[in-house]
Amino acid sequence: MTEIKKESTMVGSHDAHRIPPAELIRVGVVEDDEAMSKIFADAISTAGDMKLVFTASSREEALSQLSENTTDVLLTDLGLPDGSGLDVISAAAARWPDCAILVSTVFGDELSVFRSIEAGAQGYLLKDTDANQLVHEIRTVHAGGSPISPLVARKILGRIGKDEAVPTEPSEINLTAREQEVLHLISRGFTADEVAQLIGISKHTVLTFVRSIYRKLEVNSKVEAVNEARRMGLLS
Repeated sequence: MTEIKKESTMVGSHDAHRIPPAELIRVGVVEDDEAMSKIFADAISTAGDMKLVFTASSREEALSQLSENTTDVLLTDLGLPDGSGLDVISAAAARWPDCAILVSTVFGDELSVFRSIEAGAQGYLLKDTDANQLVHEIRTVHAGGSPISPLVARKILGRIGKDEAVPTEPSEINLTAREQEVLHLISRGFTADEVAQLIGISKHTVLTFVRSIYRKLEVNSKVEAVNEARRMGLLS
């Protein structure tokens, strides 16, 4: 009788600490480094108050997952093999306004930080953050905080302390007249084929201009190019 009573007490104690599935923090991970993705996934899966909803290794896969799953926290890299994580941040912020977005990246420069925040990120971590700290920061951003790696925070504070402007581009942007024309047309939603037909050049030449525009603006997608060009006054 004593043993049965003891076992019943232990089970009751265990159940009391079990978090209902509806209250778990749903986390999505976008990371193209397989080893790093596994570290993140394992840390999240073993946290008692979290649920790993999905992992994605590319921009395209992440955008697809966002349309199929709801997350409370999105952990995303910026450098993805088929584009920029900024597109993922923008899409997540637009589709799930209540989702907290946390960047995990190797890029610690001010430009990447400010672009991420402008796209909708609430936190910014460098990849030297260990797994236990990462789990803690996921809880922090979910609770309304804005975790930022100390090195990144110091750079931002240093810039503000010097009363410097937020960085825009590392050098003067000089688009040719043709590049300006192509940029204007793609900003209006025309495809490469349509642009080629409108200005009388080949699609291959249009794509060459587009690549040059991306390189000069330091972006990786049409959405980024248009947003950056507008911010810099290159588009009305």
